[in-house]
Amino acid sequence: MGYLGKRIGKSTDTGNPTADGTGAGILDLFTNGYFQRQGNVFNAPGIAPPSALVATGGVISDYADGPTVYRAHIFTSSGTFTVTALATGALPNNVDALVVAGGGGGGARYHGGGGGAGGFRTSTGLPVSTASPYTVTVGAGGAGASPTSVGGNGTPSIFSTITSQGGGFGGAYPPATPINGGPGGSGGGASGAATVNTGAGSGNKETGTETPTPSQGNPGGNSGVYGGGGGGGAAPGPPGIGGNGTTTNGGNGGNGSPNTYAYGPSNPVYYAGGGGGADYTDTTEPTGGLGGGGNGARGPVDSSGPSYPGTYATGGGGGGNNGYNSSYLTGGAGGSGIVVVRYAIAQLTATAKATGGAISFSGGKTIHAFLSSGTFTITDPTLSSVSTLIVAGGGAGGNDGPDGNSAGGGGAGGLYYASSMPVSPTPGAYPVSVGAGAAMGGFGQGNQGTPSSFNSVTMTGGGGGGAQSAPPPVSLRSGGPGGSSGGSCAGGSNAAGASASPGHPGGIDVNSPASGWGNKGGNFPSPEPAASGAGGGGAGVAAADVPGNVNASSAGGDGARYSISGITTYYAGGGGGHGNTTASPGGQGGGGAGGAPNPITSSGTQNTGGGGGGVSHPGTPYGGQGRPNSGGSGIVLIAYPS
Repeated sequence: MGYLGKRIGKSTDTGNPTADGTGAGILDLFTNGYFQRQGNVFNAPGIAPPSALVATGGVISDYADGPTVYRAHIFTSSGTFTVTALATGALPNNVDALVVAGGGGGGARYHGGGGGAGGFRTSTGLPVSTASPYTVTVGAGGAGASPTSVGGNGTPSIFSTITSQGGGFGGAYPPATPINGGPGGSGGGASGAATVNTGAGSGNKETGTETPTPSQGNPGGNSGVYGGGGGGGAAPGPPGIGGNGTTTNGGNGGNGSPNTYAYGPSNPVYYAGGGGGADYTDTTEPTGGLGGGGNGARGPVDSSGPSYPGTYATGGGGGGNNGYNSSYLTGGAGGSGIVVVRYAIAQLTATAKATGGAISFSGGKTIHAFLSSGTFTITDPTLSSVSTLIVAGGGAGGNDGPDGNSAGGGGAGGLYYASSMPVSPTPGAYPVSVGAGAAMGGFGQGNQGTPSSFNSVTMTGGGGGGAQSAPPPVSLRSGGPGGSSGGSCAGGSNAAGASASPGHPGGIDVNSPASGWGNKGGNFPSPEPAASGAGGGGAGVAAADVPGNVNASSAGGDGARYSISGITTYYAGGGGGHGNTTASPGGQGGGGAGGAPNPITSSGTQNTGGGGGGVSHPGTPYGGQGRPNSGGSGIVLIAYPS
């Protein structure tokens, strides 16, 4: 697991230089913390080790990946990367680079295709020198299509010899002839029509000095009869290809690819997801691909909601629109690109006594962070006990029905902590299971998260939030059981009990009982037509009940604080309940915010076990099925003296 730090203040290319040449702003958290507390690393906060390469530009983030400490320069706008001093010792004078171009704009008018993702390229071991600054170009996202014109391609991103091509525009239908998706880093999806259109944009494999030239992305999807095709994304193979449209549905955007250059192995970021194509009649928004792809517009039966832009600094493609609602006539703009340049600045001498997960060293301890399932294998026979934090996946928030307007937040995953858990080198290999957050479901009570486990300890996933439905059975209005239970909605009974043990006393690094920590979601006994929901329970605190006020809601319960990662962090916060007029926040520890007419509901944060927020009612463009209300995935952390 990496130790994340980020400079606060002016970027290094505009601030006054400091003694190490890294610019203005408050001292980087990593440099001021990690180096200071490591007795075997150069011990001068704010100054890079004497043998390390020194450079300026962008926003700086430092982290550890195993025994190697990296410095990353993150460019979300164009600038200059300047090497002011070369390494004088064993550390290399080269850099790794991630270059993601701007995403293509989504199509519009009738059944527009999703925009293709910006080209995604990485390169390792690029030599650098102090001879001259390196220009960094960060590509802009393409404009979304209007009712009378197609959208724009994204623009390229460039660093050194690496050029990534902008994403292709999504196909449009203005006003009579279907227009194909444009080629690009990833291709745009084809526009819908009265017949199947096979005009998906191709993924561009051009530019760059390497031979053969590497692929940057994938083609977009073809349209169906009416439904627009999804834009292509950067993920290898079929997951990155834009989905084909159907008679009623737009295709989903192709998935992007994860990369750890910016924040290290414990904080991977997905980039370059394709935009979703526009629906014809279906009311579920086609989803943008992982990596910032914008959702496509849902069909006219559900009032033709908006298409969504690609996410800033991801290269995600914009979503396609169908033009049926006069308030939403344009396709979503593509997301801007990003350039990340990293290099090694130190080597730690601490050693691990086991393998598995992302390994880091902090405060004299070795930490194994499992963000997904794997195996913890002891390699040193002297290791007999470990500190362990186990957090299950969070529950999804409730999703009210077409005639409902009330939904509770999802409960947090159960949390277990032991400061000393016995382990043995015989058998030595311990399976680690990291629970997924509950996925968004259809209208009704949210789904339950999945368990996490290690060394015969299993934590239960968070319970789903209650929701009204049409017709509205009471059983769906109550919060579902789980590690922490989901919150109830209007007319529900008391929130179901938590599977984990309630009664966390507060404080930091508190050992849990064998069943772990968990709390109940809030109760909302008021009958219809009350219009809000209660929050889901958190590992540290139960969510508050909601009285009979029809416009009231409650926040998710806070999670519990632990410092096993090297930084005191909240885990397992509950999701906020839907508010009819004001959104309720999620609990500290990754709980998603409940929806309201504005802003949109949010999902639980990944690798926290946070519950998803309750979904607001579909009478506004911010509500309805397809809003983000999934639970956050869990995490397992294992630590021991180095």
